[in-house]
Amino acid sequence: MITESTIEVKGKMTETFEKILTPDALEFVEMLHDRFNAKRLELLAERVTRQQRIDAGELPGFLTDTEDIRKADWKVGSIPEDLQLRRVEITGPVDRKMVINALNSGANVFMADFEDATSPTWENLLHGQLNLRDAIRRDIDFTVQNGKTYRLNEKVAVLMVRPRGWHLPEKHVLIGDTPVSGSLFDFGLYFYHNAKALLERGTGPYFYLPKLENHLEARLWNDVFVAAQEALDIPVGTIKCTVLIETITAAFEMEEILYELRDHIVGLNAGRWDYIFSAIKKFRKHATIVFPDRTDVTMQVPFMKAYTDLLVKTCHKRGAHAMGGMAAFIPNRHDPTINERAFAKVAADKAFEAANGFDGTWVAHPDLVKVARAAFDDVLGDKPHQKEVLREDVQVTAKDLLNFTIPDGRITEQGLRLNINVGIMYIGNWLCGTGAAAIHNLMEDAATAEISRAQVWQWLHHENTRTVDGLEITEERVLQLIKEETANIKEEIGLVMFKNCHFEKAAQLFSELVLSKYFVEFLTLPAYKYLD
Repeated sequence: MITESTIEVKGKMTETFEKILTPDALEFVEMLHDRFNAKRLELLAERVTRQQRIDAGELPGFLTDTEDIRKADWKVGSIPEDLQLRRVEITGPVDRKMVINALNSGANVFMADFEDATSPTWENLLHGQLNLRDAIRRDIDFTVQNGKTYRLNEKVAVLMVRPRGWHLPEKHVLIGDTPVSGSLFDFGLYFYHNAKALLERGTGPYFYLPKLENHLEARLWNDVFVAAQEALDIPVGTIKCTVLIETITAAFEMEEILYELRDHIVGLNAGRWDYIFSAIKKFRKHATIVFPDRTDVTMQVPFMKAYTDLLVKTCHKRGAHAMGGMAAFIPNRHDPTINERAFAKVAADKAFEAANGFDGTWVAHPDLVKVARAAFDDVLGDKPHQKEVLREDVQVTAKDLLNFTIPDGRITEQGLRLNINVGIMYIGNWLCGTGAAAIHNLMEDAATAEISRAQVWQWLHHENTRTVDGLEITEERVLQLIKEETANIKEEIGLVMFKNCHFEKAAQLFSELVLSKYFVEFLTLPAYKYLD
């Protein structure tokens, strides 16, 4: 344990970690905490109040007191040259091999993810910071057991970093008796160590911002950016960010979010999986809004199409990039027929996004980079983006964003089992230190696991919710399926991994989450106490 000023590091210290947790870097994080943590906690409290109003029947809508911003003529600030072409972006955790492979993948951008794709163990977080520092300085390699060594290619993707959301703490670092914000910890360490090195190399400190619920939360990030740049004597506006629109309340404030961050923002991203989770979560008490199997909630259903159409229109109106959603398929090395079908679906999905005006998209695996790129090449040709497509045909109303009709949507036994299986599998992997887990040929991260447990909670807590076979979804039925799926997981992964990665604890936690009278806002909050 070390103490510097009023900041206390409770996590294990090693000689390697001391390269990141330097006194100056910790002082920088402490400055951010002292200036902004109180406002962060205030905004989190406002989330609770807002949810209570929705529970009571109040529906979100476009804000009247910011109407002048939506009507005014303004654009976001300048966009650096290396962020003009973002046709394909790959995302993933911050482990060393992933960082090298993603930067080498042929994608235009690699989003290194400290949030949904990283289990926030102390080791993962500190090694992740070291890996990114080394990658920026091109001083990174990785050798696997068979002797194969991974190194960076001459040409690599542009690096962006996603810190954790405002709601997540970092329990290993205390200021007084208060855990520092995970957002400020991740952002602060990365920015302090790398901002000037990035600028020297002709790029810059670029970020993705997750889980924002409104423009006031975006304003807080803007204030953090300004303070950070001033502290390191870097021109304000050097930081550039993209905001994920992955909560349904933020969808009503896209223009305001762009406006609050206008000196720093370059785009918005359609975070589709978290957006679906947010819709389920926000309207969890509404008996008339019960979602079918997650496989039925496609990008073409009314509320998803309205949200993505509005995102493209809003971004292009304000001179920002509109980034499409994640293709989460993981190629199957043993069954080419699975790959053929999946690649065709990915190609169709990306073609749909490109035709709708998006400027780029996300993939989870290097093998999908070419598939996604081809779809956008067909529409964009040699243009870096298509911001000239203003989508003036789009006229999205609040009613459209809240139209949760799912044509032909059904709740099935298979869907219920899948949610339980994926939820337990993901939590087990997360407790074992893996935040992005390949499950059933998909890269599942916290967002998709959240959909799984949120759906089971919703189905269980609305009376007379039934699967298509006519059987009611009861506590007894869910507990029995949890027992059966836990046994299936044990058989699939083997007893050693099952025990070592705490899958019994994962099943217990999943049970507690779905049976609880109160909906837990994020599964990672109660799960975090089990991480080292």
